[in-house]
Amino acid sequence: MGLFRKNEKVLRQDLNQKGDHPGMVFMIHLLMEDKCDIPEKEFMTGIMQKHFGEVNCFLHSDEMAGFLPMKYSLHFEKDNADVPPQLMIMKCIDIEQPLLDDIAKSQLWDCQDSEQILNTCKYQVIATDMLAAGLDYKERAEMIVDYVEALVEMFPTCKAVLFENSKKMYTREAILNCSIPKESKFIYYAVNVRFFNIEGSEDMLVDTLGMSILFLPDLQYHFHGMDPNSVVNHAYNMLSYIFDNDNPIKSGDNIDGIKDGKMSQEIQWKVQYEDALIQPVRPVIDINMGEFASGSR
Repeated sequence: MGLFRKNEKVLRQDLNQKGDHPGMVFMIHLLMEDKCDIPEKEFMTGIMQKHFGEVNCFLHSDEMAGFLPMKYSLHFEKDNADVPPQLMIMKCIDIEQPLLDDIAKSQLWDCQDSEQILNTCKYQVIATDMLAAGLDYKERAEMIVDYVEALVEMFPTCKAVLFENSKKMYTREAILNCSIPKESKFIYYAVNVRFFNIEGSEDMLVDTLGMSILFLPDLQYHFHGMDPNSVVNHAYNMLSYIFDNDNPIKSGDNIDGIKDGKMSQEIQWKVQYEDALIQPVRPVIDINMGEFASGSR
């Protein structure tokens, strides 16, 4: 481990800069078996108002629709203006190239029918947020959750939702029936916890993908000799802690580890910032699992 090691200051700068990776446009693919039209303006506006309150439909055509959720705003110093982010919905188009490579397909734990859906859905509606990177990270997460839930209402023939930034996928029904607390839904919907066996060894790797959209770090565990399900649960607990507390974790800090399959204060693991071992390259918090750790640090 540490093949691409940078110091913590540089990694935190990577997370805080408005570059190509952290804070990028959030992209959603709505997967369809049959081609559909852009819904009527009044229908779309009504659903957006249900989820966002006051909205301005500033664009509606056969090609795309655009909405301004007025409850959010970003201040632009140059123009001395407060501007809401833009939620853009494109027309339904053919899926001309595979949306996922083989590695991404192997990580679709949350969608049991993923192979069938990817084989039968030949069309997609792409939705994005624009000018949203400057929002407070919890506001952006809340906006994305409401946007996703509005979209699956807006497009009843949608079979599944694929999140481009994390390669995570859920069926439409799973999103419609999701009953977890709203403040937990961003991680549930949009952050993928991945698992890999390292070829030729007993080593395993669990990492997360999707937090950088909020300028927060992903996680990485390189280990052996432990039930990976316990590590996945630990990762979700850590993601929630990072999200709830605006990531207070620094290199050299200790965090609670795992004992008997559960988080325990009796076990302390040291963490440090690194670039991810597995693509895409991004800043992660690497968690040294003590006697279960693999690789060098």
